[in-house]
Amino acid sequence: MILVTGANGHLGRAIVEHLSQRTAPAQIIAASREPGSLSPPDGVAVRRADFADPASLPEAFAGMERIEIVSVDKLGEEARRLHRNAIVAASRAGVERIFYTSHAGAREGSPFPPADQHARSEADLEASGTPFTALRHGFYAESCLQMIGEDLKGNELRVPEDGPVCWTARDDLAQADAALLAGEATFDGATPPLTASRAWTMAEIAELASQITGRQIRHTVVSDAEWKAAKVASGVPENYAEMLLGTFRASRRGDFSTVDPALETLLGRKPTPLRDVLAAALAPAPQTNHE
Repeated sequence: MILVTGANGHLGRAIVEHLSQRTAPAQIIAASREPGSLSPPDGVAVRRADFADPASLPEAFAGMERIEIVSVDKLGEEARRLHRNAIVAASRAGVERIFYTSHAGAREGSPFPPADQHARSEADLEASGTPFTALRHGFYAESCLQMIGEDLKGNELRVPEDGPVCWTARDDLAQADAALLAGEATFDGATPPLTASRAWTMAEIAELASQITGRQIRHTVVSDAEWKAAKVASGVPENYAEMLLGTFRASRRGDFSTVDPALETLLGRKPTPLRDVLAAALAPAPQTNHE
């Protein structure tokens, strides 16, 4: 039996869908802190698993051979505590292997806070004594769009100094996770970086978006402080803006630049190129006929 947490989120839902195409749906459990929000494929059962309510986890994890802990959308010690609750419960439940969605840039002390907390959660996995696979996902291409998508719809991309980032389609990663959960390949400990086939700088993304849209999109470098202030002024909470700024700070160190063939091997095809992700996001909205 295989259980996937966070199965009502973009990643978790996609993992369950891909997994149901690789193994019998009756062997899959979709879990969420709000099981009523789940609508998994036919034959997939649901359970409640709330990392903030450790008492809910023994029953949720009972009888599972493999569990994928989809990392939470929290920061700092809160995230690590929630992940630790799940890791401890999975170990006590006697699962054969824990899968954990980590990050290709995982490193303690990283200026990108989630990369630091992923590294610390990997240390908790190591300390658990249970066999584990830390899925070192490439930076989601969808996260790139969240950060700069509005700029690309205009004529200027105003960002801090950056370095190359290997932006990777989230659905590709969900498919790779499903392949590993189904036992089609095995990694013990941290996987190689699961990345798309090349890394991009912001200047290159501006040029790529210009080609896609037929508009010239300028790339302008601004200070860290100016960029953060603009994000806060647009309504982004300050702590979240600081976290996003950490993406640029870590990319300048080369933390997200590694390209590795592991994802292509797991997929059995080339990963989705960033061009395709941008083209879908920047496509003009369809015209509505009001006649």
